[in-house]
Parts: sequence; structure tokens; C-alpha cells
Amino acid sequence: MNILYLNHYAGSPALGMEYRPYYLAREWVRLGHRVQIIGATYSHVRTRQPQPGDELIDGIHYRWLPTPGYQGNGVGRVWNIFRFLAPLWWRAGALAAEFKPDVVIASSTYPMDIWVARRIARRANALLVFEVHDLWPLSPIELSGMSPGHPFIRLCHAAESAAYRHADRVVSMLPVVHEYMASRGLDLKRLSIVPNGITLEEWQGTPAPLREDVAAAIAAQRAAGRTVVGYAGSMGLPNALDVLLDAAALLRSDTLAIVMVGDGLERERLAQRVAAEGLSNVIMLPPIPKAQIPSFLGRIDIAYIGWQRVPIYRFGIAPNKLMDYMMARCAVLHSVAAGNDPVAESGCGLTVIPQSPEAVAAGLRQLAAVPEAERRAMGERGREFVLSHHTYPVLARRFLQALLR
Repeated sequence: MNILYLNHYAGSPALGMEYRPYYLAREWVRLGHRVQIIGATYSHVRTRQPQPGDELIDGIHYRWLPTPGYQGNGVGRVWNIFRFLAPLWWRAGALAAEFKPDVVIASSTYPMDIWVARRIARRANALLVFEVHDLWPLSPIELSGMSPGHPFIRLCHAAESAAYRHADRVVSMLPVVHEYMASRGLDLKRLSIVPNGITLEEWQGTPAPLREDVAAAIAAQRAAGRTVVGYAGSMGLPNALDVLLDAAALLRSDTLAIVMVGDGLERERLAQRVAAEGLSNVIMLPPIPKAQIPSFLGRIDIAYIGWQRVPIYRFGIAPNKLMDYMMARCAVLHSVAAGNDPVAESGCGLTVIPQSPEAVAAGLRQLAAVPEAERRAMGERGREFVLSHHTYPVLARRFLQALLR
């Protein structure tokens, strides 16, 4: 089967996020399918940007379309989206003839790629699949405060409606979307849930050595007798890191230290907060390669993941970061109110209410007071949960089953 996978933000282990297209595609290639990913040369979530043109990565065919850089979520990002979608629209017939896809997947977080995917699928007589990462336009409305009447939101609304109307299959990463999608016109017989997951190979053998500055920072905190709380990942507004810093201010006199590695739109502002407020119990360090994440998580005592309190999470969450935490056998402090909670479901840590520095501080104190053996048992429960439900060989087959049913 030939699969054409449109994902503006597609990445790879060498490039950085998004990883899901790479991991699913790699499993499909191993099963004997040909996968062509089309992505943009610029994405704010990658650590390294590819060059325009074709590239073969681990048996997966990539084509990188040239797009301009941008910062934030303003006009520059909209222009970047347009520059990605326009050539796909105009070259739909040529792409259908070149790749001869049996399946075309629209999977770019924003929903507007459904129009180009449908155009290509029609010309190739292929199955059209809409893969849902987040519920746009609800996500930018509820997470970023955009007006429902904003022209961009209206465009997203039209695209979402078209996707639920025209897609032959809809695959959602979010688990509690049935009622919402039905209200938007989707026949639920076409819906399948395939969450995010992990790849086992990254967790087998000896992990990549941790960068020296990060290893030294953790070692220094341990030598000082502190319990180390770790955060690894994107530093944006949805990650609720201001709440973590507010909690750190409440924990100044406790024997806890917070070590954060990552990058994102809010990193510089957060670093300025740490300096201005004299948060000596917080260490912020540059991002580390994904291959070093297991080494980082293996050296901390508690892993933190937080969310804003927004209604959108009633449809569920599917964070890659949490899967990594659980595979690393971390005891997890989860600050969330959502339609699902893998931490509570697996028993791998403690869940507290979101956007409450007091609750986060109390939760960290509570986990720090748990005997180390019990924290290890929590971590083991989390790992077993992921191995049973969230490995990419399992998820890739579930995705294919959704296509073939």
C-alpha cells in the first residue's frame, strides 16, 4: 500500500518534533508499505530545520516544501501555512500521478490541509483520512483566547466541517471526542482512536550519555541532599510552567530542586522570571537531543507535567512527554483536569488540580515524602501501562486496521 502522509510539522529523531509521523511511518515501512511524508522546511517545534527537496530517512520518503520562518502565532505563521498548502493544491494532480497513493492522510494540527488532501485523494482515487491532533478551531479559541469571529478561526471552522463531512476515516489522538465530532456532523462509524505512544528501541540498551552540563546540574542538587524534580519538553503557555515556577517560590525552604530542559516560545521569559525572582531552586538548561531523554529522566526523582485549566481538555489529552516519563519509570506529578488521566489510570504518581501553585507545591512535597521504593513501584506501574497500550508497533497496526475496516 502507498501512503501519502501530509504533515506540515513532521520531524524525525535527528530533526526533532513532531515525532508521531516518523514513528508510525517507520512501522508501516517495516510492514511492507511505502510511505511518503510531505512536510515544511520550517516548523517552530523542530530543533533543526531540513533543506528543501527529497530525503530518505530510515526507509521513509520525505519531501520538504520551502516555507518561511516565523515567530509566535501571528501573521508570519499564517503565511507559513499558506506557503505550505498552496503548492500542494496547485500540484495535486502531479503529486497523485507521482506517488500513486492508496491512502492520503491530512495530519497537520490545523485542519486546512484537508482540502489539499481531498484534492489529491480524488485524483488518485485514494482513501481520505483526517488525523486529529487537537480540536481546531476550539484549541486556539480556548487555549489562546482567539475570537470565534476571527477570520483565521472561521477558516479553521470551515476546514473542520469539510473534514468530518468528506473524510473516509477520522483517526483521533484524543480519546473522548465522540460527542463533539458527532455534533459537528461526523458519522462515528468512521472514527477510530489511536493515541500517542513510544518506540521501544529508544528504551532498550544503554541510553545516550546525558550532556555534561545537565548531568552536572542534577549531580550538584543530589549532592546537596535535594529531591530532583524534572521537566523535559516544550516551554509554551499550554505547558503551565508559570505555575511550576510559582510553586518553586513556595518551595524555597524545602529540599527540592527543579531542573528544566527544553525550548519554546516562553523559554526566555521564564528564564527572566527565574533570575528576577531569585529562584535558586530552579535550574533551566537548553534542550537535549531526544536520545538523551531516557538518561535525563533516569536521574530525576519526580517528573512534572502540567496543563492550563481550559475546557478543551474535556475531550482528553495525548501527551508524548507523559509517555516518556512513564517509560522511564518516573513517579509523575500531573497537574490537570481532563477527560482522561493516564497517571491516575496507571497509578504512576499523583494528580492535582491545574493552575494552582499551592496544589503543585503540596503534590511535590507529598511525592518527595513517599519512600523511594514506593516511587519506584509507581514508576513500574506507569511503564507497564505504556507497554500494554502505547507502543508504536501496536498503534501503527491499530491505525492500519482503522483504514482497512
